[in-house]
Amino acid sequence: MHYFVWNADPVLFSFGPLQMHWYGLLFAIAILLGLEFMKWVYRRENKDESTIEPLFFYAVVGIVIGARLGHVLFYDPSYYFSHPLKIFAVWEGGLASHGGGLGVLIALYYGSKKYKTDFLWLIERLVMPTALFGFFVRMGNFMNSEILGKPSELPWAVVFQRVDMIPRHPVQLYEAFSYLLIFFVLTYIYKRYYKRVPKGFLFGLFLLFVFGARFLLEFVKVRQADYSLGIDLTTGQLLSIPFFIVGLGFILWSYTKRARVNTSD
Repeated sequence: MHYFVWNADPVLFSFGPLQMHWYGLLFAIAILLGLEFMKWVYRRENKDESTIEPLFFYAVVGIVIGARLGHVLFYDPSYYFSHPLKIFAVWEGGLASHGGGLGVLIALYYGSKKYKTDFLWLIERLVMPTALFGFFVRMGNFMNSEILGKPSELPWAVVFQRVDMIPRHPVQLYEAFSYLLIFFVLTYIYKRYYKRVPKGFLFGLFLLFVFGARFLLEFVKVRQADYSLGIDLTTGQLLSIPFFIVGLGFILWSYTKRARVNTSD
């Protein structure tokens, strides 16, 4: 069987010592699209647009720092502790969604306090561009030929020639398009039902979808951590379980709270 052979150069172009990586370009596109999406949300809900850019800056910084530290600490600590300067080489890839999730929540908690914005309202709107951000990051991983899938004989398997000649699940694409679908689903619900959906529901649904997908896709992904846990579940799966539970909890809480309000009325 002939498989699709992928051998893209991670570097888009070079100008002397300067290099533009595909990963960096896709990362920048994700940030710009996310900012424009939030401007649309603020205009739609007649919110003060002066707070968009500073709060979005908090979100980006939280995602990048949290995701990078998550990758360093959860997946390859021995390498990064031996090469500490590589911790800052974000353009080479290596962002952990679990760390990014924690990072953005912490950053936006402080940002919402500073700019007097409802924290839960804010993160419920940001989950949509965050899912889109995940799509672009995983496409960047595909361009870098990293985060590989397990060997496969399926007709859509991909040979990542920069790594080896083994046909594999294109798990980066599985994950990327899962996040893109989640973005469209959440945006549809928000656009059509945001006045009727109970507060906390969209955030819970985001956690449920994203980390549910992440848990399932780990079964066809090569283990990323450079250490063994001694159990069948991967590091990514173990880290996904708490997020999934919190998401389910938010969904139940949102409907319970609305039921109480309706009863009191």
